[in-house]
Order: sequence, then structure tokens, then C-alpha cells
Amino acid sequence: MPARLDMGAAGFEERFAALLARRLAAEADVGEDVSRILREVRARGDDALVELTARYDRFRVADAASLAVTAAERRAARTACPARLIAAIEEAAARIAAFHRRQIPAPISFRDRAGVRLGERWTPIDSVCIYTPGGTAAYPSSVLMNAVPARIAGVARIAMAVPAPDGRLAPAVLAAADIAGIDEIWRVGGAQAIGAFAYGTRTIAPVDKITGPGNAYVATAKRRVFGTVGIDLIAGPSEILVVSDAASDPEWIAADLLSQAEHDPQAQPILIADDATFADAVEAAAETLLARLPRADIARRSWTTQGAVIVAESLDDAPPLIDRLAPEHLELACECAEALAERVRHAGAIFFGRYTPEAVGDYIAGPNHVLPTSRSARFSSGLGVLDFMKRTTMIGCDAEALAAIGPSAAILAEAEGLDAHALSLRLRLDRVGNVDRGETGRAPR
Repeated sequence: MPARLDMGAAGFEERFAALLARRLAAEADVGEDVSRILREVRARGDDALVELTARYDRFRVADAASLAVTAAERRAARTACPARLIAAIEEAAARIAAFHRRQIPAPISFRDRAGVRLGERWTPIDSVCIYTPGGTAAYPSSVLMNAVPARIAGVARIAMAVPAPDGRLAPAVLAAADIAGIDEIWRVGGAQAIGAFAYGTRTIAPVDKITGPGNAYVATAKRRVFGTVGIDLIAGPSEILVVSDAASDPEWIAADLLSQAEHDPQAQPILIADDATFADAVEAAAETLLARLPRADIARRSWTTQGAVIVAESLDDAPPLIDRLAPEHLELACECAEALAERVRHAGAIFFGRYTPEAVGDYIAGPNHVLPTSRSARFSSGLGVLDFMKRTTMIGCDAEALAAIGPSAAILAEAEGLDAHALSLRLRLDRVGNVDRGETGRAPR
């Protein structure tokens, strides 16, 4: 059974602190293996990529070029998918696009009171690699959530790396890539894929940023190559925090908790309820539902080893606990959802009301499902269009504007002992001063 905590009981704070301190996943010690793989890919390029793909994915090819998915394979995959699945992928892609278009920032351009022209503009990253997990499950939704914002941002080259155990790829993943407008698809996964797109090989051109979730090898490799390329975030096991009053259907709430538990034995499902009897009913419903789930073994291990049920005297007490947990997904299945949300500062995504299960956000609502985990919602946000763009600031002074602000800049430069900085300012200020006294012609602008 999940851990049970009662806010009114002695020792609650200690037990809640222990819940916060618990590692959601004991990170596998793969650092040495990842370092070796990255070194091999960097040194031997295509040859290493072919060897490592055969070793880890049991997929043997004659050369690295054979790792590419062809246009004919894309068409065949799309044809192999049921029409209703293609329609669902297209609907999801359209909704994701409609939401993310609203994230495109406006440029800034103005002159301040000193006459200095100031501004900023946003431009897309040139190239990205979308990493998509493969193997035990297929995630077309992950393809859409990464590729659609990249395309909206204006990224010129979008590549996808997806492991193909025994050479097999899920048709739905390839269909989603086609619908999302991905330019290249490569059957390569793990740390070797991260290395290939970070450093480049003879066949695979490097990218500027790598996004997308993966296993411990992928996460560790992304950390190691950061700086050579950009990365999005390091995704840990999934999390869901459901805050519910007793008016909810216990079976619905149990299903919502298990929807994240089935991802990974280290996923963390937590319920905050204001009624002990209702909490009991949710636990009972979870036991019943587990008997029906194909991934019951995974979900049960998550629910019993990582899960928690917290009984509060009132849901009014929930926001401080929510902020300390900073969950990836926060469901507010209660009458007071809007009022509670106003008091929450730290959550990756918030789902309002009893008819908004987290699963609707995973697939079809529109906002991104790539969200901060492991309490990192305290300082980071989910994936979006801005992750595929970069900001450039702009400054422009004429002689009068430099005369207005340059003296203070020179004073600061001299205070820092950076005399060349000060000199570059003072030389211009001397010229501006002569212009002001009418000793020379018009100052250059």
C-alpha cells in the first residue's frame, strides 16, 4: 500500500520531509559506460555508431547511412496505421500547434529617455535533434510535443533519433514524425545517438540542441554533452499530485494516479484528500483497477513503493504542501480548484476540475507534456517554443546618447580596473565633448 500521512497526526512534518527527500529514482551508475560510448562516437564516428547499434539494439547495418529511415518507410508506416489513429495524431498536432503559436514572443524596440535605442529579437535555433524513446513502448505523443514547437519556432532542420530494437520501429511514431514535419529520422538510440548529434559523424551532421526524454544512458549523455550543444531538461520519473475533495468519484481519482504509475516503477503518484473515508475508497479502487491493467506490475510497484496518500483537515491546507512537492502534474479535482490554483506557485502543469484528467494533457489538450520533474518546477518550466529560439538584445547610441550614459559607464569600468573598457568610452566622449563646444564638424553617428 502507498504511504499514508495524516496532517493532524504527530510526526507529520518529519514524514512529509522524508517523502520530499526520497529519491524518485536511484539513478543508475552508468557514468563510465556513457563516457566510453561518447568517446568512441567522437573518435570513430560512423564506425562506432554502427557497432554500438548492433551491440545495444541488436540491429546490424552495413553502414551508418542505412540507419536513416527512408521516405518509402515513412509512407508505409503511415499506411499501416489505422485511419482513426492517424486522425487522432493529426488532431493532436493541430491542437499542440494552435497553443504553441501563442507562445511566439513579440520583438522589443524603443528609445529610452537618454536617446539610446534598445531592443531584443528572437530567432530560431538552426538545428535540433528530437530524441524519442523506443523499445518497450511507442510514444507518438512525445514526437509531437517536441517537434511541433520546434517547427513553429522556425527551426530549419529537425532530426529525430529513435532506437529500433531488432530493427523495428512503431508505425505510429513514424507517422507522427511525418505529420509533425520532421526532416530526418535515424534508427539510433542511447548515449551513442546523443554523441552522434552532439559531435557529428561523417554521415550525421551535428545539431545545436537535443531535446526529448530517455533512459539513464540518455539522461547522463545529455548532461555530458551540454555546452557542446544545448539540451532541454533532464527528465526523471513521472509524477502526479491529485488534490481531491470527497465529491469526486474514487475510481476516477484512482485511475488518474495509476495513469502515471504505469509509466515506471519509480513514478510517484500522490493524493491529497480532505476526507479519510474518501482516501480509503481511492485506495480500494486502485486495487480493483490494478487487476485490469496490462502494465499492472509496473503500476503496482510505483503505487506501493513511491505513492502516498495525505489526509488534510481542509484542502485550504494543500497549497503549501503542493509548493514543497513542486509536482510535474497537479490535478485539482475539487470545487475550489480555481481558488487553490491561485495560491500555487510551483507545478509543471495544472489540471482544473473533475473532468480534466492528466491524460488529456498528455495527448490532446495543447500545452506541452514535457514538464519539469524531481521538484524542478520550483525553478524551471515545461518545453515550449522559446526552447527552440534564442534572444538577441540590441543597443544603439548616437553621439548625444553616448554623452548621456557614457560617463557613468567609464567610471564603472575604471572601478573594475578595466582600463581598455574605459578608454574605448573616453575616446568617444572626448570627441562628443569637442562637438558640443563646436570645435569639430558633426559627430559621427
